Amino acid sequence: MSRESYICSEGLVGCRECTVRTMDERRRRFETLVLPHMDAAYRFARWLSHAPADADDIVQEAVVRAFRGFDALRGSDVKAWLLQIVKNCYLTALKQQQRRAFVPLPDEHDEQDGHAMIATTPDPEGSSIRLDNERMLDWLMAGLPEEHREVLILREIEEMDYQEIAAVTCVPVGTVMSRLSRARAALKARCSRRMAGVPHAVR
Repeated sequence: MSRESYICSEGLVGCRECTVRTMDERRRRFETLVLPHMDAAYRFARWLSHAPADADDIVQEAVVRAFRGFDALRGSDVKAWLLQIVKNCYLTALKQQQRRAFVPLPDEHDEQDGHAMIATTPDPEGSSIRLDNERMLDWLMAGLPEEHREVLILREIEEMDYQEIAAVTCVPVGTVMSRLSRARAALKARCSRRMAGVPHAVR
């Protein structure tokens, strides 16, 4: 923190009250600008990591990094800035956990987890349909290369524009558009193959 941050209105260096006020203001700005995007951060981490527990760890680390680097934030594109940090945390965790295999389909913990992607409902039939749809989407997305999966998530689920996606993925806009086109084509082809095989899977 700069020397000016420690100078109060009376010109006293190291004023504890001024330091506390500065930190409180920083915290309030962080909560106002960053915390509204926490759901998006979790969804992105969840799709990248395939596991709720890992997503929780990634987001927690991302929040810590974001708060530490909050003063370096420039511009108003807070969501893209935060999701870029989430991606960096994911890549760091991936390097540290190479031996762990991702889980492409939700398990029992997914349904019980507070951040589970499947909404609770008293209707068993509706719940079963939603569960099947979520499993289908997980299966389809898991089959895509990571670089294609992330642009598809950011565009179709987070509804970010090409510039924002480019900021998160650190690639040119043209590359984003190309990856997105290939991801959609691959997803469509994978879905068609899945649908063609459904009758054969019914017992």
